[in-house]
Amino acid sequence: MAVARKIRTLLTVNILVFVGIVLFSVYCRLQGRSQELVRIVSGDRRVRSRHAKVGTLGDREAILQRLDHLEEVVYNQLNGLAKPIGLVEGPGGLGQGGLAATLRDDGQEAEGKYEEYGYNAQLSDRISLDRSIPDYRPRKCRQMSYAQDLPQVSVVFIFVNEALSVILRSVHSVVNHTPSQLLKEVILVDDNSDNVELKFNLDQYVNKRYPGLVKIVRNSRREGLIRARLQGWKAATAPVVGFFDAHVEFNTGWAEPALSRIREDRRRIVLPAIDNIKYSTFEVQQYANAAHGYNWGLWCMYIIPPQDWLDRGDESAPIRTPAMIGCSFVVDREYFGDIGLLDPGMEVYGGENVELGMRVSAAPVSRDRVRASEATASGNRMRASEAAVSGDGVRASVAAASGDGVRASAATASGDGVRASEAAVSGDGVRASAATASGDGVRASAAMASGDGVRASVAAVSGDRVRASAAMV
Repeated sequence: MAVARKIRTLLTVNILVFVGIVLFSVYCRLQGRSQELVRIVSGDRRVRSRHAKVGTLGDREAILQRLDHLEEVVYNQLNGLAKPIGLVEGPGGLGQGGLAATLRDDGQEAEGKYEEYGYNAQLSDRISLDRSIPDYRPRKCRQMSYAQDLPQVSVVFIFVNEALSVILRSVHSVVNHTPSQLLKEVILVDDNSDNVELKFNLDQYVNKRYPGLVKIVRNSRREGLIRARLQGWKAATAPVVGFFDAHVEFNTGWAEPALSRIREDRRRIVLPAIDNIKYSTFEVQQYANAAHGYNWGLWCMYIIPPQDWLDRGDESAPIRTPAMIGCSFVVDREYFGDIGLLDPGMEVYGGENVELGMRVSAAPVSRDRVRASEATASGNRMRASEAAVSGDGVRASVAAASGDGVRASAATASGDGVRASEAAVSGDGVRASAATASGDGVRASAAMASGDGVRASVAAVSGDRVRASAAMV
């Protein structure tokens, strides 16, 4: 019995040991497979993660490439708008930096355009609508900062039978050099031009290039410069309106100084400082600081800035001036209406230079001529233009503004005499337009001011002075 009991005990122990070994072996195998599964899953996750990252980067690259492509397509389409009408867009080319340009193939066609427009229109057609021009503002003007809540401006261009390239360069320069949040609209007032290319070609171009931004107002009959400006004022919807001839180019930052002066006092009429765009080569030529006055014949002219301004030694300060130039000024829209606008009975330009200045001076206002902004003709900057000669008369050249300033003005001629362009002034000082010559006589343009003086309109402001300017060719 005892022996049998021992044998059963040993068998039981052996069986338990065997079962334990089997269970342990199974456990080990299960653990190994589990770890392998973990490794496989982890590896799969890492692979998926890498693939996801690669996919994300790839998607981003693809999206960026598509955006670049779309941008290029859009640019080419927009740039292509100028080619069918024989014009040039984009950087580079003739006249960049405001340098003088010439054409080797000047011939009978070029002479014909000289006689028609009073400036080298054929050369203008070869100069980019986006060309750059020099920044002649004083250093202090370039360092100025302005409030974020400046009022918006409607820019009004007046033209009749102007060269299409000159008009579009004016439009390009103001759009390129005005912050989008400040430029409400650009209004082109056509005073019943009979030039065919100013109908369909102009409409088609601006509607595709600047849809909703550029508007065209066409007079059914020739109204004259003064009433054409009134049509532009009626069409404007921004709180501030800038009036310019359609042969100007604006510089960087031209709007801020003028709008800042008006924001401080809505009764100011601001005129930009004006440089010159040479009618034959479209070279931008710097004009010295000056005020605007008038003689006993009520002709506007450049005059030496007042002594108190000279004593300050600050070129960025506005110049108070008693006269203004009508071809380039910025004014509060409602205030302009309050003082009676321009006299619609004026059949020709010139009288408004003195008349508006006197009207403003009769009210409690200040006139500023601002140097901060400048302009040049046929470029991005407005400079007062010179007169181009046609026959025995001189037709005023074109002015344009670029950068932060616009220098305004144009001169026109009739017979053998030349009527110089005008400058408008309001604020503390106004800087004015340019003089032109024709035949044997030259009449310098001038600016009128009211209040304590406005110095320049489409100009950039430095200190409390706006150097605005526009130029004419």
